[in-house]
Amino acid sequence: MLYRREVLAGCSVENIWHSKPDIAYLKEAMQGDNIMRHLGLKITEIGEDYLRGTMPADYRTFQVYGVVHGGANVVLAETLGSFAGGLTVDRDRFQVFGQEVSATHIRSVSSGLVTGTARPVHLGSRSQVWEIRLENDEGKLTCLCKLILAVVPVRVNR
Repeated sequence: MLYRREVLAGCSVENIWHSKPDIAYLKEAMQGDNIMRHLGLKITEIGEDYLRGTMPADYRTFQVYGVVHGGANVVLAETLGSFAGGLTVDRDRFQVFGQEVSATHIRSVSSGLVTGTARPVHLGSRSQVWEIRLENDEGKLTCLCKLILAVVPVRVNR
């Protein structure tokens, strides 16, 4: 793991979700006219302390050399981390927004699926840090990402 896992504020690692996550809700959110649908991203699994999803390695995600574009990797990582972060807070009271994302590209992917797994490193009352590991079909690490989210109160439009 890139960052030292801390004791997560106010919860055990086995219970990071504010309420029981609904994978159908997440899948529906990805069906609108948005980058997630255009790139073919899918949420595939929600575990006790992780959210997993996939992105195809195809013409939608390739750069000119026929491998997945680094920016597409970042879209997958930020999507998984942001959705996961949103599931750890009371969404009636708080929202999460990406503040910083970094990606270390380790090996290229030219076919199959890129599978990402987002796990928390730190869940605080004002910020969250997520590690997102992207792997190829063989389970080899292809990209390691860090996402920092701001946790802010929901503002009512007046």
